[in-house]
Amino acid sequence: MSKLYIVPTPIGNLDDITLRALKILKEVDFILAEDTRNTGILLKHFGIEKPLVAYHQHNEHKITERMAMRIIGGETAALVSDAGTPAISDPGFMLVRECIKNDIPVETLPGASAILPALVNSGLPCDRFLFEGFLPLKKGRKSRMEFLKNMPCAVVLYESPHRVLKTLVQLAEHFGNERRASISRELTKIYEETIRGTLEELISHFQENPVRGEFVIVVEGIK
Repeated sequence: MSKLYIVPTPIGNLDDITLRALKILKEVDFILAEDTRNTGILLKHFGIEKPLVAYHQHNEHKITERMAMRIIGGETAALVSDAGTPAISDPGFMLVRECIKNDIPVETLPGASAILPALVNSGLPCDRFLFEGFLPLKKGRKSRMEFLKNMPCAVVLYESPHRVLKTLVQLAEHFGNERRASISRELTKIYEETIRGTLEELISHFQENPVRGEFVIVVEGIK
């Protein structure tokens, strides 16, 4: 039966892949991958050989309908991103929407994500939280921070290494230097690290230490 599977992949440690994810990747007719090179390494590690189709932010508008037509035609497909769950700050939403529009079954597997480990490991109240993903680079950035500073729950952000210090400084300007936060980097990898403290303390830390890896920032909600 034709179907689209959304398959989370490990965010670092390959042992985090689920048995069900491996089963699906072995059974589908083809795999849509954000980066075929990265996915190729993952598949080779687990001895899986399947046709790969590049599906990323630069081509998803062009090939989404064509990929849906392949599935309608009787094929099964798995969508994976480089790490974590597709469509969460990664390509995927457009394909899911197109499949639903055409009555193609969509099945999403549970699995790896950087959000929850960083949130729980922060030591901040996490019974409720807002996942913001990446902040706007320019337009709307300041107004978005002004909105987020009044959230009564933890706010979770993604950030790249070359912008993390700038983002912390801006967060301190809007949220206040004493707002508590944590930063997790290289989650599940050898050099995994979580730094906790006030925004001012985190700024000081990263002014004095090398900034490497992908970051998840968790900021405490307003009290």
